[in-house]
Amino acid sequence: MTDNSALIIPDWPAPANVRAVCSSRQGGCSEGAYASFNLGAHVADAPHKVATNRLRYQQMALMPAPPVWLNQVHGTDVVRLTATTPNGCNADAAVSAEPGLVATVMTADCLPLLLCDAAGTQVAAIHAGWRGLCNGVIENTLAHFAKPDDVLVYLGPAISQAAFEVGPEVRAAFIALAPEAEQAFITANNGKWLADLYLLARQRLSQCGVQQIYGGNCCTYQQPQRFFSYRRDGQTGRMASSVWLV
Repeated sequence: MTDNSALIIPDWPAPANVRAVCSSRQGGCSEGAYASFNLGAHVADAPHKVATNRLRYQQMALMPAPPVWLNQVHGTDVVRLTATTPNGCNADAAVSAEPGLVATVMTADCLPLLLCDAAGTQVAAIHAGWRGLCNGVIENTLAHFAKPDDVLVYLGPAISQAAFEVGPEVRAAFIALAPEAEQAFITANNGKWLADLYLLARQRLSQCGVQQIYGGNCCTYQQPQRFFSYRRDGQTGRMASSVWLV
């Protein structure tokens, strides 16, 4: 990937008419726990600072329109964007086949996935925390694509296995649905487990026939100067990952 500190441009062989970007925590105007490029309007940051950051994000990324911001609920619902889709839809993924509509998810440890088809006719953005990932948000999104084996996926900044401690019930939930998920967990010293969100996502994508998977080499928790992390800080901002057609 390439970045200019504030924005990360995914390094993936997407078609020429597909644009994608992830934000970092740098480059904005928010202060304190939200310093500085917080894009979340639901985390008690000053509303005018969030609005300024969101406009800056749009302008820096040369977006054709403001992003469509979802109300993410750690679920598996997918919204298909149209010109009249309002902000605040309860969904954890967005799909678009119309140029100029910016599919966007917010994260601060959860995994953002950006998708496009090889023909450049459709894109999608997915917010995958462990619940949504386990319960099928990736599968539900891929159901909107005619040929999953034609889909390219970029895994954006998320918490790494070394920092993502979970209870045994999380491991059991994944393994109950897919035995190979056992490979994504290693024991911690306190009877808990360290979960590899990136590997779990790769497994689910592969099971659906997706072969072209890129990214997945950051850790939001271990890079405090670059990324927000809810697991690390509690009160913190949110980053965005967006994809659109031109």
